[in-house]
Amino acid sequence: MPRRKKAEIENSQEIEKIITSLSKTKIKLKKIDFSEKQRELLKIIFDKDTKIVFVSGPAGTSKTFMAIYGALQLFNMDNNYTISYIRTIIESAERGMGALPGNVDEKFCPFMMPLTDKLYELMSASDASFLTEKQIISAMPINYLRGASFKDQIIIADESQNFSPKELITLITRIGENTKMIICGDPMQSDINGKSGFNVIKNLFADSPSAKQGIHTFDFDYKDIKRSEILKYIVKKLEELS
Repeated sequence: MPRRKKAEIENSQEIEKIITSLSKTKIKLKKIDFSEKQRELLKIIFDKDTKIVFVSGPAGTSKTFMAIYGALQLFNMDNNYTISYIRTIIESAERGMGALPGNVDEKFCPFMMPLTDKLYELMSASDASFLTEKQIISAMPINYLRGASFKDQIIIADESQNFSPKELITLITRIGENTKMIICGDPMQSDINGKSGFNVIKNLFADSPSAKQGIHTFDFDYKDIKRSEILKYIVKKLEELS
């Protein structure tokens, strides 16, 4: 076999570097000034041993924002991940809008708005479109998880106070290899008339043996609200009702 010239070897190595660099997708996220409490949550999410983290807190504490940011950074660290956004088709109102037209994706589209809003808040419109077009990030209703198995995925379960105990059990028992779950809920805003499983399941795993297995619980309170100062006051007053 003829010997390759030094220039040819160097060119070959350079091409290999380019191919390697192109195979790694990096989503450029906007710079965020996190609070100390938010950094504590990110530390848990990024820990290689973390499997599940339950994130509880009132409205305005950036639960969904932090979950999506954490998931996107995990994807930047490991492109083998895909991201799934899961929530229930329970309307947060006393009266529903009735049956929505279209197929499952079209019916579920209005419930994806929190995900869409956060993506555009965190990155450019082109990057947000890239994530959805390439199906790096997708959304589905909790009702469609039976029989599923999650592998190499980051699961964001949003508005989980509207999951029944059975739905939450179905969710967490889908977990497979190289999967993380971030399960967000606000116990003050359940829309299923006392049938929420969020606190029940979260509290079941709020112990040191669970933490050693990589299952964590994390709580925000009214002092962690970022949306507005008036909301801090409202939530504090509402806590007096419980």
